[in-house]
Amino acid sequence: MSKPLEGIKIIDFTHVQAGPACTQLLAWFGADVIKVERPGSGDVTRNQLRDIPDADALYFTMLNSNKRSLTLDTKTQEGKEVLEKLVRESDVLVENFGPGALDRMGFSWERLNELNPKLIMASVKGFSDGHHYDDLKVYENVAQCAGGAASTTGFWDGPPTVSAAALGDSNTGMHLAIGILTAIIGRGQTGRGQKVAVSMQDSVINLCRVKLRDQQRLDRIGYLEEYPQYPHGEFSDVVPRGGNAGGGGQPGWVLKCKGWETDPNAYIYFTIQGHAWEPICRALGKPEWIEDPNYATPQARQPHIFEIFATIEEWLADKTKYEAVDILRKFDIPCAPVLSMKEIANDPSLRASGTIVEVPHKERGTYLTVGSPIKFSGLKPEITGSPLLGEHTDEILAELGYSKDQIANLHSSRSV
Repeated sequence: MSKPLEGIKIIDFTHVQAGPACTQLLAWFGADVIKVERPGSGDVTRNQLRDIPDADALYFTMLNSNKRSLTLDTKTQEGKEVLEKLVRESDVLVENFGPGALDRMGFSWERLNELNPKLIMASVKGFSDGHHYDDLKVYENVAQCAGGAASTTGFWDGPPTVSAAALGDSNTGMHLAIGILTAIIGRGQTGRGQKVAVSMQDSVINLCRVKLRDQQRLDRIGYLEEYPQYPHGEFSDVVPRGGNAGGGGQPGWVLKCKGWETDPNAYIYFTIQGHAWEPICRALGKPEWIEDPNYATPQARQPHIFEIFATIEEWLADKTKYEAVDILRKFDIPCAPVLSMKEIANDPSLRASGTIVEVPHKERGTYLTVGSPIKFSGLKPEITGSPLLGEHTDEILAELGYSKDQIANLHSSRSV
């Protein structure tokens, strides 16, 4: 099966998570992603949080599937010449270095554009160019705080809380992948490459747009009716933390199920949608609530919402989260079990769909990783193991036209 991005060559000058998540996605869809790494060490995540001595860490393997590894010392003249040849033959260069790093390396945008006018240079930044923090070093949780996610996550009587989801890193990588694909289409129209940049702060803000919506509503009317603070609590002039409340105007909460005393994930998320109120009442054995003026409308229910959730928890007390969801889904009630990572790892549906996959690795053996979250009718991405450090160096150099003797000289000079 041919892949849509076959023929697209990408220089992957990224490390850790945001950039590698972007290039891995493009590799899944057929791009030839060449991960350029420092000889002898490579991406720092190769040895971070290791669970097997002397083998690439899962942190690296789960972000670098389907790539080839080229070791290259761009501080040497010979290394710079290799990179120049690679740039001339590539479509995209992706980097997440600190500000000015490529310029100091001798590969400014102007130089790259001179070498290959069709090249697209894609960059991950902490903050957008010109931002007053654009020189600040940014990691995942820094981005979540700067992007508004932390201030609106958690409970109202506790501190701002970061999410376990990689809103700053992998999310930024996904945004950059969209930008790269857009630039490739644009190049087909103009014949020229361009710079593409995505900041981690901007990417988090993009996912927090409903909270920006709420800020404007709060500024106008002084309260937010779908938050737990309404109608009995008070609002300040900023969007509050709402615990586990639903963010789309449909009241929801995490509720205890059978076994919660010993299982920290024996819960379901239960959402009360307006059109589902009658089925909810019938599922709970509370048909009298359907016409009760204290419960019949969303506006009437809001002052009693935690009483309603308490009644639902009573109904859940003798049911596991799976049993509860199996009953509730027959009534078309929006809900889901709170799944642990262990349950996700072993979920047969996720295995069957390719969302969770097992792949072989030359040092680790078989390991578990994520597959493509995007599903196609005419494409099923094949997920392969991550490359060993420098595994494809000689192969790539040969493709660039280097002879065996020249490759040997590059090794002896420690340029690769």
